[in-house]
Amino acid sequence: MTTFAPRFTELDDLVLHLKGLVLVRDLRSRRGADDRELGMFSAEIERARDQLAEFVLHDAAAELV
Repeated sequence: MTTFAPRFTELDDLVLHLKGLVLVRDLRSRRGADDRELGMFSAEIERARDQLAEFVLHDAAAELV
């Protein structure tokens, strides 16, 4: 196992979480969820995107050191 494996696993988990949220929001929308519920999913999707972006930026900055 390389030193990159834990970071890759964390990245993979973040991407999987984001994909899952998007898919579930779409499913709930097709099944008639109200705007409040869809808004909760959208807010969580934004948090997941921010977390993913922070992870990538942090990783890129660490590469420069």
